[in-house]
Amino acid sequence: MLTVEEALGAILSRVEPLGAERVELLAALGRVLAEPIVARRAVPPWPASSMDGYALRAADTRDGGVDLAVVGRVAAGSLPRRALGRGEAMRIFTGAPLPEGADAVVPQEDVAAEGDRVRVAARVARGACVRPAGEDVRAGDLVLEPGHALGPAEVGLLATLGHARVAVGRRPRVAILSTGNELADLGTEPGPGQIANTNTYSLLAQVREAGGEALNLGVAPDRLEAIEARVRAGMAADVLVSSAGVSVGELDLVREALARAGAELHLWQVAMRPGKPITFGSLGGRPVFGLPGNPVSAMVTFELFVRPALRKLAGARALERPRVRARALAPIANPGARRGYLRVTLHREAGGLGARLTGDQGSAILRSMVAADGLAVVPGDTRVAAGEELEVILLRPLEPRAADTERS
Repeated sequence: MLTVEEALGAILSRVEPLGAERVELLAALGRVLAEPIVARRAVPPWPASSMDGYALRAADTRDGGVDLAVVGRVAAGSLPRRALGRGEAMRIFTGAPLPEGADAVVPQEDVAAEGDRVRVAARVARGACVRPAGEDVRAGDLVLEPGHALGPAEVGLLATLGHARVAVGRRPRVAILSTGNELADLGTEPGPGQIANTNTYSLLAQVREAGGEALNLGVAPDRLEAIEARVRAGMAADVLVSSAGVSVGELDLVREALARAGAELHLWQVAMRPGKPITFGSLGGRPVFGLPGNPVSAMVTFELFVRPALRKLAGARALERPRVRARALAPIANPGARRGYLRVTLHREAGGLGARLTGDQGSAILRSMVAADGLAVVPGDTRVAAGEELEVILLRPLEPRAADTERS
């Protein structure tokens, strides 16, 4: 069996970005930038006031206690009508450009204004309450690089720089196939010996969360011809992901169906729990994955192998989830030789994070994923004692829990 790292390396070595498309700015949110963004102008383009107050020459206040003549006003969105001379001040508002000759702003609450005069009681330092030209961005700066994921701040920066449209990596289209005579699809009542189809919907959701476009191929019965037909239908997408039927049982037909459809299989079986049986191959230049059938196994193997591949297809630089160190709040055991990816909740504590198992770790217990903040990476045949550190793959941003709030 391959290690997780060997398997992931084999997968990523056979995956290349899909290319780019140009979209409206708001449609780029959550997408991966596919072009360098070089600032065409400075932000701000001129020295600007960061306060409502009075623009002045700092040298005029060298000795403090000075009266200045107010010779105009400048609001945001307008330009000063003239330069500022010695002994003069100009009423100014937040975001407005400084008049020529001014090099500082005194806040309005720090002066006494009367008529066309203003008294400044204390010395004002040069540059006080002034945003210099180019403070945020200078013309010619490389502000965003290809492969950068675009969030709200990046969208705002692109708007500031005048980008109404932007080139982003194309979203991978991912076909999801579930197999098994025992599966009753959503909207139907399970018959005798049947169970509800879980994997189709959790995997479709994982595809969307990873930034892909999901295509539902439905459920194929355990017949070789039926599975092969669905595999061929999945070639309308960029990636095919199936669940179940990849082990060595009499009805585990996915690998054979992939081979009959013309796929070249590169790996199967990875030394991990949950999720040892996993198949990866190439079909018509497209990646194809065969994931285990148990719901937790399918979701965990998607996280470790399929998600990084989708991120690379979309052009992202950061392919894997963030990892953190956490202290075990109770013993965490991983019996057996395979490395464990165990579902844990994380709790903020003074000095770091604490991790606790979500409960029973059976590969069919989907609620263990519902409760999980992350996957604890535990070597085989290992018992992590309470207080010992371990590595955790984050599955979602950490939010304060009620218990954490009470402790704080």
